[in-house]
Amino acid sequence: MSRIGKKPVAIPSGVTVSLNGADLTVKGPKGELAMTFVPEVIVAQNDDGIAVTPVNETKRARSMWGMQRTMVANMIEGVTDGFTKKLEITGVGYRAAMKGSALNLQLGYSHDIDFPVPAGIKIETPDQTTIIISGIDKQQVGETAAKIREFRKPEPYKGKGIKYAGEYIFRKEGKKK
Repeated sequence: MSRIGKKPVAIPSGVTVSLNGADLTVKGPKGELAMTFVPEVIVAQNDDGIAVTPVNETKRARSMWGMQRTMVANMIEGVTDGFTKKLEITGVGYRAAMKGSALNLQLGYSHDIDFPVPAGIKIETPDQTTIIISGIDKQQVGETAAKIREFRKPEPYKGKGIKYAGEYIFRKEGKKK
């Protein structure tokens, strides 16, 4: 039994939810999101909120039950509060800056990297070593942060690279003479 799937998703005030068969549309103060449910779950809207139940007891139906419920909760949280990821750049000469609608990264390569900002994502650089990624779609915010981090992952000897804020980098000892 999915403990997460059993709980209905509460709908806060200011959020409009429309359920049309397997299609769900959520509108809130920050924007609008839509998704289509998999056929292994049944979705119903009642006084408590949105309830998700599995069609049968197959392994896939039980797997989808909790995941689809979490996706609905993330949509509602996204249109009310939004999601944010913070990246930190460590390294001499490593810096980031917004240039128009692209993120310009200098990461020790022979060239600068211009990362085009995807639609629905907002990127800020309060200083040269901090990147703040925000948006209403949790999956898109996380994917954008992962793509930016991929340009120069933190290395274990000096810790140089792009890391998530609060991420622990496992450090290794260098060669001994």
